[in-house]
Amino acid sequence: MDPVFRELHSGLDREAPGDEATTRAALRLTGLSGPVDILDLGCGPGASALTLLAALPEARVTGLDLHAPFLETAGRRAAEAGFGDRFTAVEADMAAPPFPLASFDLVWSEGAAYSIGLEAALAAWKPLLRPGGRLAFSDAVWLTDRPDPRAAAIWAEYPAMTDAAGVWSRIEAAGFARLGDLVLSDAAWDDYYRPLAARLAALEGRHGAGHPALREAREEIAVRRAHSGEYAYMFFVAAR
Repeated sequence: MDPVFRELHSGLDREAPGDEATTRAALRLTGLSGPVDILDLGCGPGASALTLLAALPEARVTGLDLHAPFLETAGRRAAEAGFGDRFTAVEADMAAPPFPLASFDLVWSEGAAYSIGLEAALAAWKPLLRPGGRLAFSDAVWLTDRPDPRAAAIWAEYPAMTDAAGVWSRIEAAGFARLGDLVLSDAAWDDYYRPLAARLAALEGRHGAGHPALREAREEIAVRRAHSGEYAYMFFVAAR
């Protein structure tokens, strides 16, 4: 991993668009309560896990990520919030989660499924759910079939990106029942991009605005401002 890219993303509260209000709204769509077992895949530095733990005082959350520093941050934040006894960090690949079948009531993932492909994610995650368990994840979707070339370039590394109907068709083909969905608000994007932009400005002063990792991040933020009507993040909630 490029050290400047690592520096850019170190210490951020979250690694994808999202906010507490969105996480809580998606959680309500699951209908779950009580002492449930939750698996947060690609948990990053723990933003969604903290919200889930606060919203469900009897729940236990296992946060899985491949990046050990994220897990260390998530564990520290959970402990500082008083949730340390209900949070477990696991360093592993979300494409092959190292858990027994039917271990969880809820599989959760914010902005991470694309990294292994949605079909692969659904196939790997479904067996981890108990009968009647819930799946909740956010994913990028197109709002137009003719995106601006700059917007298309931003998402070039996600060639399977589709619209909401396309995501639902994949979810249902994997054997899940639809419960609901929601579109992430501008505030949810701001919760990710505002601190990222501040970090970006500081690093450009040290490494120069022409550094590839910084130039790409600046373009990503600029394209979102210019073409927000062409793509979105959506939360999808389904039942096994």
